[in-house]
Amino acid sequence: MQAAALFLEGKADEVTASIEARMSSAAEALEYEQAALFRDQLSALAKVRAQQAMTREGSGLDDIDVLAVVQQGGMSAVGLALVRNGQHMGDRVYVPQHGQDADAIEVLLAFMEQRYAEGGVPPELVLNVSPEPGELDWLQAVAGRAVKVGAHPRADRRVWLKMAEEAALRELLLRLGDRANQNRRLAELADFLQLEAPPRRIECFDISHTMGEATVASCVVYEDGAMRPDQYRRYNITTVNPGDDYGAIREALGRRLKKAAGGEGTLPDVLLIDGGRGQLNVACEVLNEHGLSDLLVLGVAKGVERKAGMEQLVFPDEDEPRRLPPDHPALHLIQQVRDEAHRFAITGHRARRGKARRSSSLEDIEGVGPARRRQLLAHFGGLRGVQSASIDDIARVEGISRTLAERIYRELH
Repeated sequence: MQAAALFLEGKADEVTASIEARMSSAAEALEYEQAALFRDQLSALAKVRAQQAMTREGSGLDDIDVLAVVQQGGMSAVGLALVRNGQHMGDRVYVPQHGQDADAIEVLLAFMEQRYAEGGVPPELVLNVSPEPGELDWLQAVAGRAVKVGAHPRADRRVWLKMAEEAALRELLLRLGDRANQNRRLAELADFLQLEAPPRRIECFDISHTMGEATVASCVVYEDGAMRPDQYRRYNITTVNPGDDYGAIREALGRRLKKAAGGEGTLPDVLLIDGGRGQLNVACEVLNEHGLSDLLVLGVAKGVERKAGMEQLVFPDEDEPRRLPPDHPALHLIQQVRDEAHRFAITGHRARRGKARRSSSLEDIEGVGPARRRQLLAHFGGLRGVQSASIDDIARVEGISRTLAERIYRELH
């Protein structure tokens, strides 16, 4: 309420400074969800201020993209404010991947080439850095018309540019805080595992199925302090008996290591296996078969109570599993990677299970040709209706005998 009163009194700068300070404090305390809420409040406040600026300056503006590059701590962010028909449509922030030695203009040019490669260039661009003459000539060709580009705006454009910069800086501060937290976790993990240096790459395998149906293995990658979804892999398990988790681990890990042995991809510094002693033993056998017995591998078992923070860490050469305190940074990192592997495996399993149930149900049943298939689907309103029907219900469909109805029911269930 006090912040709202200050804002209405025209003291928006004080309100902004107060929220930014609270956001920084939350980030330093590793309370990133709370820090993100403060970031969103600042974004909402910036949008209101931009609308106020537009009202003061009047309308009649063209479509404008306002682009601001901010760099800090070896990272870059691009703030993008969208103005359409004179209306400020809000700010977006992009954090591109690039070398730490890239300067602001290089980051901006790379971002613009990606954003406008196929068109969509507005009549005006407002920038916070000045590219060299000729570096943006390609924009005219892509747009098919003249594009006004300015790096020293005034009035409303200056307000929007400042807000784009502030939004980019807020996102960078959050990311840098999270990176510091990840570095701490990696250092603690290296100490726990007695490594000479923090691991650069961690991979984790998990298995998901429903009573043995549609088994899927996942492999997720944590590299350079962050999860790398573009390097995730799923493996549809087809060569083992339903419900054989050990066999599923053997197949998935064997396929992963076979590619690595052929020079494809990078081996992890640490390999996590979601499971206990049995899964870990199978993983060790596969590693030995591929000549990779030196690769550090450990199992992550849920423990007796199966609660977060109670995980047991199983090592190949140790009879008893180790435990870390629930608040230990190394455990938090292991949980983060393990949970992501679990999520990725479950989503893959559900997709595979759903596809199998949709595609194979009626087509694989002997005696059910195209005509009877159409008849059944029309009578019950789709495959789900057929699946939920009883034998008596199916037998009432014209052309379906009692014997065939029993076979259909049996195959569907």
